[in-house]
Amino acid sequence: MRRKHRSRQGRQCAALPLRELDGAVQVLLVTSRDTGRWVLPKGWTEARNLAAEQAAVEAFEEAGIRGIVAPTPIGSYEYEKRIGNGRSLPCRVEVFPMRVAELLEDWPERAERERRWFNLAEAAQAVEEGGLGRLMLQLARPEA
Repeated sequence: MRRKHRSRQGRQCAALPLRELDGAVQVLLVTSRDTGRWVLPKGWTEARNLAAEQAAVEAFEEAGIRGIVAPTPIGSYEYEKRIGNGRSLPCRVEVFPMRVAELLEDWPERAERERRWFNLAEAAQAVEEGGLGRLMLQLARPEA
C-alpha cells in the first residue's frame, strides 16, 4: 500500500527496537525495501495516531516486533527520503525507544525485508544516516 506524503511535510517517526542480551544492549535493524540498506522501522507520522503509537505500528509492520514504546523521543535525525522519479524529500525522523517483548515469525512485510540484531556500535556503522548513527553511539557511551 502506497502512502501519500504530500501533507506530511517530511515528518516521520521511528522505533528504536532494543533488547538486552548477556548484559549488552542490542538494536534490531531492518532492510529498506528499495535499496536494502539497514534502517530503523519508520514511517510517516499519521494524524490519527500519536507519533509513539505510529512508531509501534511501523515496528510491527516492518520488523515483526511488539513491545513497549516510550512516549517521548530520545532524539531525531534528518535524511533525504527517495520518493520516486529521482526526487527526494528532506525528512526529520523522531526516534522512540522500544523495549522489544515479542519477535514474531510472521508479519506484514516479512517477504520484503530482512531483520538483524546489532550491538549499538555495529548498528551505528551499518546505517547510512549520520545523524542516526551519532544517536546510537550516544546511547552506547558508558555513563560518566
